Amino acid sequence: MALGSQAMIRALIAGLAGLLLAAQGHAQTAPAGVEIAAPGPLGPLAGTLLDPDPKGPLVLLIPGSGPTDRDGNNPLGVAGGPYRQLAEALAARGVATLRIDKRGMFGSGAAIANANQVTMADYAADAHAWVEAARKRTGRACVWIAGHSEGGLVTLIAAQNPQGICGIVLIAAAGRPVGTIMREQFRANPANAPILASALGMIDALEAGRHVDPATLTPPLGQYFPESVQDFMIDQMRYDPAALAAKLHLPVLVVQGDADIQIGVGDAKALAAAAPGAKLAIIPGMTHVLRIASGPGPAASVATYRNAALPAAPVLVDAIAGFVKR
Repeated sequence: MALGSQAMIRALIAGLAGLLLAAQGHAQTAPAGVEIAAPGPLGPLAGTLLDPDPKGPLVLLIPGSGPTDRDGNNPLGVAGGPYRQLAEALAARGVATLRIDKRGMFGSGAAIANANQVTMADYAADAHAWVEAARKRTGRACVWIAGHSEGGLVTLIAAQNPQGICGIVLIAAAGRPVGTIMREQFRANPANAPILASALGMIDALEAGRHVDPATLTPPLGQYFPESVQDFMIDQMRYDPAALAAKLHLPVLVVQGDADIQIGVGDAKALAAAAPGAKLAIIPGMTHVLRIASGPGPAASVATYRNAALPAAPVLVDAIAGFVKR
């Protein structure tokens, strides 16, 4: 991904760096379906169940990084509810969904005092709490988990304990450690030359488990990597998604758009190659927010982030529905 502007830096941070700026308020789009809860550490986790066929499969949607709500909106640049759009499209195919607010954010705000004080293992534990809550409420024997972007890594960690999980879907999920991907993306555009040395030094330090003083980072990096999120980033950088995928003994579908400027097709292929028996679906024109771009290039991809008129990619809906209903 090219990082020639602050808008593109925001896209990188929102999608890959694990930025956990605690968000106040509520989801931007009124959720459809039924409100349900799962137990959190200090208070309940909140989600929306959309269940058109109690005898059909149920998919738990794990959101991506940062202040992303259950509908897929993010104040850092995503609007129009891509997860809600996906859930409604799957409902039309007879597939139930449970979309959730992350620990400490939005409807799950009471679950933890500080939304930044989390680990990937915490998110994986919440996924299991949701699996058990959904099974108890709906009577299903197992639940599918679909993780988007950073949610793909959460899904891989959760699936190391397969109890109650039918199988997993990895959507626009990284296939390499996040530090590796961040280096690649910062290097991708010569326009990043003024910030490149600072960015690479920061990544090296975080991978080594060391905090970085934001004041020492070349602007605008400091505002996107405050001290408050660095513990989470250090934790996230410990994981190798392909290594986790190789340990799975569950059905796996890997889905990736070829117009995604945050995660590449190579990452999807790495995950599919690592996970035993995994299926791979590459969707032409699909961007990181699950919509089809109007044309090639980064500008067309970024334009889909806020365009609520664009539906969830039909091929994505078909791929997920076909996989979980087989």
